[in-house]
Parts: sequence; C-alpha cells; structure tokens
Amino acid sequence: MNSEELFKEAQTLFPMGVNSPVRYYKPVPVIFKHGYGSKIYDVENHEYIDYSLAFGPMILGHANKTVAEKIKNQVDSGILFGSLTENEVKLGEIIRNAVGSIKMMRFTNSGTEATMHAIRLARGFTGRKLIVKMEGGYHGAHDYALIKSGSGNITFGVPSSAGVPEEVSKTVLVGQYNDIESIETLFKQYGNDIACVITEPVLGNIGVVSPKNDFLKSLREITEKYSSLLIFDEVITGFRFAFKGYQDIIGIKPDLTTMGKIIGGGAPIGLFGGREDIMEKISPSGDVYEAGTFSGNPLSTAAGIATLEILRNKDYNYINNYASMLGKALEEITSELHMDVQINVAYSMLQMFFNKTPVVDYRTAISSDANKFRRLFMELLKLGIYVPPSQFETQFISFAHTDSDLNKTVDAYTKALESIRD
Repeated sequence: MNSEELFKEAQTLFPMGVNSPVRYYKPVPVIFKHGYGSKIYDVENHEYIDYSLAFGPMILGHANKTVAEKIKNQVDSGILFGSLTENEVKLGEIIRNAVGSIKMMRFTNSGTEATMHAIRLARGFTGRKLIVKMEGGYHGAHDYALIKSGSGNITFGVPSSAGVPEEVSKTVLVGQYNDIESIETLFKQYGNDIACVITEPVLGNIGVVSPKNDFLKSLREITEKYSSLLIFDEVITGFRFAFKGYQDIIGIKPDLTTMGKIIGGGAPIGLFGGREDIMEKISPSGDVYEAGTFSGNPLSTAAGIATLEILRNKDYNYINNYASMLGKALEEITSELHMDVQINVAYSMLQMFFNKTPVVDYRTAISSDANKFRRLFMELLKLGIYVPPSQFETQFISFAHTDSDLNKTVDAYTKALESIRD
C-alpha cells in the first residue's frame, strides 16, 4: 500500500490516523518504512534528509550498526526479566559519571513518566502542593504538565488539555520563560507552598528558545531562597550538546533532573534523578511511590549503553557547527529574499520562525506565522528534506549528517523559501 492507502486505513484505527498529535498534518502524513544514517525512506521509496530525528533521540542517525548489533544481541538473550539487570547498572553509572547533579536515579519508560514522577517526588519531599512551570514549556502528557503546554498542544491551538480536573490545574502556577520577574511575583505570593519549579533549560517544544540574562541562575537562587526544588527537564537537552547535561555546560545544579530520548538510543526510556536525600524518598526506601513493568528494561538500556559509549568519543563540535552553518545560511537566504524571519540556534538544535520579533518566550513564539511554516514544510518535503511538521518543534542535527547533506539542504531551503515568498 502507498502512503495514502495506509493513512486511510490508519484513520479507522487511530484518532486522525496517528498515535501522537504532532505527527498529523494535511493532506497525508508521509509514512516511513526505513532509515539509514541521515536519510529516511517512505513506503514509495522516496528519500529524505531527516532533521526531525524522531523529535530528537536519533543523534547517531538511523540504524547505527553498533547500536543495532547491541539490540540484536539483547533480543537473543531476553528482552524482559522483571528484575534488576547488569544493563541498568551500567547505563546508570555512565549517566551518573557524566551528569554532576545526578547522584541517584530511577529509569522510567518515557520522558512523560520521568517528569510525572519527579513532580510527585518534589511534592512528597517538600510536603508542599504547588508547582511552577513555564508557559509553553512541555513536560509530557500527564495532567500536571498539560497546563499552558507546548509541542502538539500549541500546534493545534490548544494550550491546555480538556480532561484535566480544575483541582489539578489550580496546583500549577505558570511563569514566563526568560522573565524572572514573573517567577518572583509567584514566589512572593505563594513561595512557602511551592514544591518545585520545572523547566526545560532550553525550550525545545515551542521551537528553540535559549535562556537569557542569567534566567536559569536566578531560578536557582529563588528556589534555594524559598527551599523549593529546581527540576531541569533535560529530556531533549541531555547529551544533545555535549557528553553531559546542559546544566553541566552552564554550571547550574538542579535538585532533580529528567532525561529521555538520547539516553535510550531510540528505544523507549526516561529517567529522573538527583540528590541522594531526595531520591531516597522514593519507595521502597521512602513513601513516594513509583513503579513500572518495563522501567530499565534490558532492550532500552542496551540501546542506551551502545549509544552513550559511542557519544563519549564523539566531537560534539561537529553537530554544533553544522547547525550554526545551516542557521547562518538560512539567515542569508531570508535576508536576500527580504523575509521577516528569526533563526534560533542552540548548539545542534535550530528552528525558523516567520516573525519580525526575536523569539524569546512562548508569547513571541506563538505570534509567528505558523501557516507560512506549514507551506515551507510541504515545499521542503517535495525537495527531499524532512523537518518536524510544526513550527513549534525543533530541527536536530545528527552525527550522520554530511557536508553533502548540508549543501543539498541549503539548496532546498533556497527553492522552498523562494516559492512561498509573498
């Protein structure tokens, strides 16, 4: 079956034919069947240079031979035992040695689970009820994260989800990323009841937005002042910019950290971890419950070990410089075309916003012309370039991308932008 036939069948099985909302776009989402390196191929055998990388995890590219071999060997040895395995210990040690603030951790099955448990743990440890998140910050699909959220929510213009009880939403306070005064205002009013502040240190689900003016340092100071916990959601940024967390690059230690995506090498995984005194509050040593049949499973941890062992010896300057060169090329193209565009680059992540105003937070992000981005996405598809289908996601670079890929991508962007220029 071709993509149109498969999608028609998918619509009888899944709401709108997809299993995650941001994968949906009109008229027919591309249906992929395999990938290798920087390329992915649809069911009609069209080739695309991939800048979505499954929304971030595939930092080594697709079907990396070493990772694939490790997974195959694990399948032959057993994929699930329901007990502690050597893989869990080994992957945990790699992560603890690389990320300074993580002294103890628990593996989960997704970033969503990781943030859900981290928030519960923060409440249990502090004995407080309220949490602070950033407007447009995305921390998964559980109730406490779906207040003024990013990613698929804002793609479809629904910043908060139906089905979240009012009692839950009242426990979530919303501040503005890169606006420390908005956070200070919340703490002045509710500080003694705030269990934690959770934020992506670099926002990656409203496009790409980096911290400004010591925002993260100020967050650390204010949470310490009020004895609240600081949670960095590094599901995207963990091991993305360097062989460590973003927190280690900037020298700011959170109390708890969540990770996912890259640490599983493409297999389902999540993690939350941090200070020993906080983590010991988790059952069975403490009274905050967390569990999962597949948590730390041998397959995901095998893929994670293989991926991180490769990344340990990689020069991250390669992917960071690639993103920088692509970003500069896009700035030149859009300048020559007299288009109002902002190009945000953070190490090996980037995104284009059709906006006259610099994009520094949720509100400037959503003022961008999402319609024009959709047109750009469709034109790039025709030219063999696959980027995330929403302006409010992120383009990622992998170690599999080549100079030839970069040249083809710049040529494709030039043609695509020329075709949508009004």
